[in-house]
Amino acid sequence: MVPEKHVWVFSRDAQSSPGGVFTTREAAESWIRERRLTGVLTAFPVDEGCYDWAMRLRLVTGRAKDRGGESAFVASFSTAAQEHFHYTDGQGG
Repeated sequence: MVPEKHVWVFSRDAQSSPGGVFTTREAAESWIRERRLTGVLTAFPVDEGCYDWAMRLRLVTGRAKDRGGESAFVASFSTAAQEHFHYTDGQGG
């Protein structure tokens, strides 16, 4: 699912800082291909935290719902409901 207002964020893995942020998937994929990058491209909401976006759309369930008061959890939250694409050496998608 792609948030109404969104950007595409490319990261090597969940522990690394983003390597790039793009307004279109096409621009991101062009950059990924040109540089033969390995990582994940994910759609993130703009002007709204990912946890809050997921809560608003009722995408957060179970134990995660109860952890909304934990700052570390909210700060690193992402959901499988966000569109994301995996690349290896610039190939994938």
